[in-house]
Amino acid sequence: MIVLSSEASNYIQLAGRRYSFFSGNNYLGLSNHPEIKKAAKDSIEAYGLNFAAARHTTGTATIHLELEKELSDFKNKEDAVVFASGYMGNSILLHALKDQYSTIFTDEAAHPSILDGIPRDIKHIHFFKHCDVQHLEDLLRQNKNKRTLIITDGIFALTGKISPINEIHSLAEKYGSILVVDDAHATGVLGENGTGTPEHFQLYETDNIYQTETMSKALGVYGGFISASKAITDRIREDSTAYLASTSLPPPIVSAACTSLTLIRQQPQLRAALSRNASELRKGIVELGLHTTESPTPIIPIFFSSLEKARKLSDYLKENGLIVPCVHYPVKTDKFIARITVSANHTRDQIAELLALLKQWSSKHGVT
Repeated sequence: MIVLSSEASNYIQLAGRRYSFFSGNNYLGLSNHPEIKKAAKDSIEAYGLNFAAARHTTGTATIHLELEKELSDFKNKEDAVVFASGYMGNSILLHALKDQYSTIFTDEAAHPSILDGIPRDIKHIHFFKHCDVQHLEDLLRQNKNKRTLIITDGIFALTGKISPINEIHSLAEKYGSILVVDDAHATGVLGENGTGTPEHFQLYETDNIYQTETMSKALGVYGGFISASKAITDRIREDSTAYLASTSLPPPIVSAACTSLTLIRQQPQLRAALSRNASELRKGIVELGLHTTESPTPIIPIFFSSLEKARKLSDYLKENGLIVPCVHYPVKTDKFIARITVSANHTRDQIAELLALLKQWSSKHGVT
């Protein structure tokens, strides 16, 4: 376990030593942005630390409504609803849509929040091979007389691979399915405006695509949200026990999120810097002969056939002043991973240093 003694930016402090930090999910570097920190401080002065109540009683403030309006504008949707944690989003949405499906199809490498979010009375759950559209169609064809819902990650958290949402959406239309995309790692990252995987594939104005999202990654703050039609958000507000029974988001988080959205919309250069850094680092890793994925995302795994080798690389980098964790994650995979994440804040010198150390290590231990 990494125990921080500083903020988590492109550099961190551990036990008095400074490390170059290639971990976490602070993709745009916004968790430490001075304007966002100021917004949080000002909000504490105005509202205190906590409203200490659920939204439907006395836990809603004008800043919650402002945030939901900003999120719906950002996502180009009719409304948005925010809640305590991004992990809750799949459960909240799957319950809100429950009267529209009886059978679920999900990627075998789906995030645990997807599996945990499936309502208990849904008995027909099918897993399709990882990003295998043909296998998904085979399963849909076998269940063509049932009311179906497909749910998958947009960007897979462990590998950074982008799900083929364009092809999955075509199947959803063909077989009359609802499509839900967990876009936790894509919102703020993919698409011309940073609105996520559907925009990345130029899927606009699609009524049968829903997204679940978090503010804890590219937005640099905390909490989950769903942006959709008012019919869906009203249903969540009226019927979701997870929403109704949760304390509302704290004031500094809400105000910080509003400022984060403003920066994301006004500064597309943040996404451009992230894309450039990710491309440069991935290109260097491939040239070293190390095994990684091809998707243009800030998650750049290095795959190993043994856990010991992944750990040795992580330990070697830490000894030399860089943090790249060997990740143990509850997702089905037949590989072991040193998971590198890059941010818009990483410098070219940091990337060059990481590549130089990877070259030294692979010359001694061999490539994967």
